[in-house]
Formats: sequence, structure tokens, C-alpha cells
Amino acid sequence: MRKLLFDSLFRRPFTEQAPSADGAAVIELATMVGRAARRRLGRSLSIREVDAGSCNGCELEIHALNNAYYDVERFGLRFVASPRHADVLMVTGPVTKNMREALERTYHATPNPKWVVAIGDCARDGGCFAGSYAVVGGVSDVIPVDLHIAGCPPNPTDMLQGLLALLERVDINAVTT
Repeated sequence: MRKLLFDSLFRRPFTEQAPSADGAAVIELATMVGRAARRRLGRSLSIREVDAGSCNGCELEIHALNNAYYDVERFGLRFVASPRHADVLMVTGPVTKNMREALERTYHATPNPKWVVAIGDCARDGGCFAGSYAVVGGVSDVIPVDLHIAGCPPNPTDMLQGLLALLERVDINAVTT
């Protein structure tokens, strides 16, 4: 025990390097998402994250959007606690039997216009949990999905690109209809 204590005092902690993505590119991407949200909604984009039964890998990457490196709130993207205040539902993981009704209620509590973004491979079709007795299936088996961002887990930059594509697609559809 004493040896462990001394080793921990004199050994430097293991930390990972910051993401290698160009900081200017991330700033530009987040700025574009913020502008597209203001153009489409006239205000910031509000996101409600729902874990429908995942392993929490995707949640870690979603939380990274709020860390000091990405800090998307400065660009007008904010996470909200209530679906009644949300524009986007970000759903992670396969939908479990225990979360099916909660996900449906969350979807119905979100005001229009609303968009559903399925985050990660498990949200598409159940991923490695598919076929389990406790899993209903992917998010689209329970509620309509507007965008799927692939990956296990997808990185925060992919999520920002997906949100931008969703908002730009909505803008194009609003102009043509």
C-alpha cells in the first residue's frame, strides 16, 4: 500500500492529448450551426438529449460539446432539461423496453417544429445490443427520425456537421414548399 502511495505521488497523471482537429475549423463549424439555427428559428437551437438505453459512449461525446474545447453554448447551441423547451431531440442507444414509453412521451412533449437526431450505431438498429430480450430496436422503430449520425461513438465534430446539415436541409425545404 505504501509503495502505491509513493508511486502515485511521484508519477505524472496520464492524460490524453487534445483532439487533433483544427480549432479554427471547429469554431467555423459551430458558428455556421448557430447562424443556421437563428436563420431557421430566429433564436438559439435548444437540444434535449435522451439516453434510450446506451452504453454511455455517445453521451460522453455529446458532453464533450459543452467542454472547454468545443464550448458550443457560445455559438448559440444549448442543452435544455425539458423537452418542452427543445427543438432537437438527440437520442442515443438502442431503445429498451423500459425506455420506449418515456421516449414516446418525450417526443410528444416536444413542441413543433421538432427534429429527432439518432446518435450512434446503436440508435440506428440496436447495434451490438440488437436481438436482446430487453431491446425494442433502433430509435426509428419508436419515433420518426430526421437525421442519423453514424459512429460508435461519433465524435463531436460529426455531430456539429450533422446538425448543420439538418438545419440547412430544413431551410431548403422551407423555401421550396
